[in-house]
Amino acid sequence: MAELVSEHRARMAALSARLDSPAAVTERDAIRADLIAFGKALEQDLVELTAMKDEAKSLVERWKTLQSSAAPAFSADRPVVADHIGASTFIEKGWSRISMGDYVGAEESLAKALTLVPNDPQAESLLGWAQMLQEKYDEALMQFQKVLMREPTNSLARINVGYICLKKRIFGEAIEHLSRAIRLDSDRKATLYAHFYLGLVYLERDMFEDAQTFFQKTIALGPNLIEAYYELGRAYWFNGQRDEALQTWSDGFAANKFNPWGKKCAEVLKSVQEGGEP
Repeated sequence: MAELVSEHRARMAALSARLDSPAAVTERDAIRADLIAFGKALEQDLVELTAMKDEAKSLVERWKTLQSSAAPAFSADRPVVADHIGASTFIEKGWSRISMGDYVGAEESLAKALTLVPNDPQAESLLGWAQMLQEKYDEALMQFQKVLMREPTNSLARINVGYICLKKRIFGEAIEHLSRAIRLDSDRKATLYAHFYLGLVYLERDMFEDAQTFFQKTIALGPNLIEAYYELGRAYWFNGQRDEALQTWSDGFAANKFNPWGKKCAEVLKSVQEGGEP
């Protein structure tokens, strides 16, 4: 990439020198042709780099499926902000970096934005995402709580708080926030993950039938969240419902055999059939 930029800068410097030379007038047509060729070369490289960026995003999405448990999928819309002393550039860069999986870089950009526009709700929310996805739960919790103080009906911020409370094993608060997100039902993805995380909360508390109810609802709302099949199978197994567990793991693998959680369903199914435990 650096070599490509250097090459283009060299061509641009050469064209600039020709335009400044005494012979520029007589070479006007030739310079025009070279400028057009240079512009076309830039456009072609931009097209190829944009396509490569899109391919890189698909790799990032595949990488995200490798995480051990499903953190809320990043779904914040591209920010639309008025420029406040250049802050919008840092906010947009933070959003882009989260989308690409560069959570450390996103945190740096968003922290810079907040020095320029303190208390900006978009920057705070995005910073919370960047910190949460690095497992900096205390810092992320503070950012999302700021958002909820201004926007109590922000369902995505609320399920993120619920998820963080789950990870910190503050189960009572997790239930409160996730249940409220379900009651709000203002965002489809937030409602889906609220059910899933409530299932995990009740599974952690050995309340297996309650966990089953929420995992079943999760699958009804989002059949592509294959981790719900895996966890529902565990809720059945630990409740002594072995046949239901085996069927659920089989269904999870059949739903998407290429998904990492589909593969985990197949692995645990094979393990328990050979006498192991999930």
